[in-house]
Formats: sequence, C-alpha cells, structure tokens
Amino acid sequence: MKEVRLNNGAMMPAIGFGVFQIPVNDTERIVTDALEAGYRMIDTAASYFNEQQVGDAIRHSRLKREELFITTKLWVQDYEYDDALRAFDKSMKLLGLDYLDLYLLHKPYGNYYAAWRACERLYREGRIRAIGVTSFSNERLQDLFLHNEVKPAVNQLETHPFFQQKEANSFLRREGIQHEAWAPFAEGKNDIFNNPVLKAIAERHGKTVGNVILRWLNQRGVVVIPKSVHKERMIENLNIFDFVLTVEEMNTIAELDTGKSPIYDDMDLPTVKEIGTYKIHD
Repeated sequence: MKEVRLNNGAMMPAIGFGVFQIPVNDTERIVTDALEAGYRMIDTAASYFNEQQVGDAIRHSRLKREELFITTKLWVQDYEYDDALRAFDKSMKLLGLDYLDLYLLHKPYGNYYAAWRACERLYREGRIRAIGVTSFSNERLQDLFLHNEVKPAVNQLETHPFFQQKEANSFLRREGIQHEAWAPFAEGKNDIFNNPVLKAIAERHGKTVGNVILRWLNQRGVVVIPKSVHKERMIENLNIFDFVLTVEEMNTIAELDTGKSPIYDDMDLPTVKEIGTYKIHD
C-alpha cells in the first residue's frame, strides 16, 4: 500500500475505506471484507454510529495494530474542551483501541477552538498519532493553526471531478497539510459513473470510471477513502497504481469542475444551522 508522510512524520495510506452511510448491522461484515481486500485505513466518525462495529471487525481480523490506520471524528455537539475529552474516550472504548491514528474535528462550527485544544492535549499525551479537521475552508483553517500550537496534519474535504477544490489543494500543499477527499465519487451525483469524459478515459486505460477518479485524485496528491458494500468493487477501487493519467487527461478532467458541491451548500444558512445544531446524543 502506497503511503504519504504527514507534517509530523506519521505515515498515512494513500487510499483507505470509508464507512459513512453503511448500515450499522452490516458494518462489521463490510469492514471485514475491506480488510480482507487489502485496505489498512478505515475512516469512521462518532456521528456515523458504527464505531463499535468497526472495532469489532478490527478485533476479529487478527491484524497487528501497527498495520492499521484508524480515523474517527469528533462531532460539533462535543466541541467544548471537557466534552471533547469525554467523547474521545467514548470513541476509543467503542473502537477498542489503545491509541488512534487520526482524530478529526468533523465540521467547522461551534467552539472548535476548545475542541482543537483538547485534541492537542490528547496528541501530546500520545493517545493520537495525528490530528486534523474536516470541511474547513482555507480561511478558517489558517485562522485555527495561526492561533494554536499544533498545525493540523489533514483537512478532509469533499473533493471529486465536479468539485475539485483547486484553491484548497494549492493552499494545503503550500502549508504542508494533507488533502484528503471525502465523497470522491460525489455520492453518485450528476450520474458521475456515466460521465462521457470519464468513461472515455477509463476505456482508453482498460479501467473503470471509479479507477480513473481515484487515480486522478492520487496524482493530485489527494488521499482517498472510497466506500463500497461490494467486495469485488472494494478490490477494484484499490487497483489504481498500475496506470498513469497523462497531462492531457488530467487537464480534461479539470474542465469538469463546477466549483460547487452537488451534495450540499456549506454557505447555505439553513444547512449550516441544521448541521451545526445536530445532536448525536442526549
């Protein structure tokens, strides 16, 4: 498995497996399939309500802990300092882990300064190998690291051919923060798997549209966490390192960028209010 080096020296797989929207009752089986297929990075979150099932799959896999890279995320509801520490302990208990590889603030709302300082403490204590954020704009991310001690190692952003995050990618590269893509397949929006541009490139290489998207992201230096509930597709999504997209093909895909999300608008006030006030526990 190819890896990238984070800004604190920790190594992170270039491709992992995401478990967002996987039914809880299916999560252990599907994560087990992913581990058997060769994935070593699993990405979950407190708000996915499946950390325990991910942990069960890890325990039953008999893989060595050091072979795995496990990510989970802190929800906005728990962004106060003491709440963040308690939420981390709960996640670790559900996952059944002694340490975490990557802990992310899940959204840029609420008291994320207090949450970040709790993460810094856990990082210094050696309970987390790296800390980062999800869905932070360049401005909010810069403000966060300018006024705190530990620079985020990762920013996980919605990134796919229709929403390419070009400015964010340039900023993250310049600041030494790893760009990671959530929803690399745009959650299937805009009929992405039948896009004629992507299909033509895939046919040229004898690959699938999914392979082309993941390889395109990989060549941009972006870590990816595709999701599938089908083992054959999981295996297929890993097979992206045996071909290279040409400069012309990369430029052609770049033209698909719409500059906005087909999933949700994070500048829409009702959407921001709904996400920012959503509670995952009493």
